[in-house]
Amino acid sequence: MIIDVIENAEKYLPLNPRFAEAFRYLRSPAASALTSAPADIDGENLYAIASRKPGKRKSEAKLEVHRKYVDIHYVLAGVDSMGWKPARKCSDLLSPFDEEKDTALFNDEPLLWCDIPPGSFAIFFPEDAHAPMVSDGEIHKIILKVAV
Repeated sequence: MIIDVIENAEKYLPLNPRFAEAFRYLRSPAASALTSAPADIDGENLYAIASRKPGKRKSEAKLEVHRKYVDIHYVLAGVDSMGWKPARKCSDLLSPFDEEKDTALFNDEPLLWCDIPPGSFAIFFPEDAHAPMVSDGEIHKIILKVAV
């Protein structure tokens, strides 16, 4: 897991060949204008999903893991308090891995919570279980799905 501000995004470009295009998209007007439909940036290799809805309570948040994609959660408005735990330490399976959705859910408690304010991002690799969308208010963010 990585948490940082968008101004420091270049530091992470060597981690994935698609990160340069991903962060270029996040800085574009298209990112903040994205509404409901996913945005095709590079087909299955890189796409964006907008989320604008009220946050949930920590007790409602479930840890999720992915195998095919790295998630970059970029907060535009609100504060997203995200839970984290190493995926290999998750043991209380809620829903088995779904290949089509690239997701498995766990009932485990996160080991830590991090507040991600506007202008900041969190990167979750397949090794990271994460529980996003926790807030007392509304969260507006872009989730980039970056193929591994």
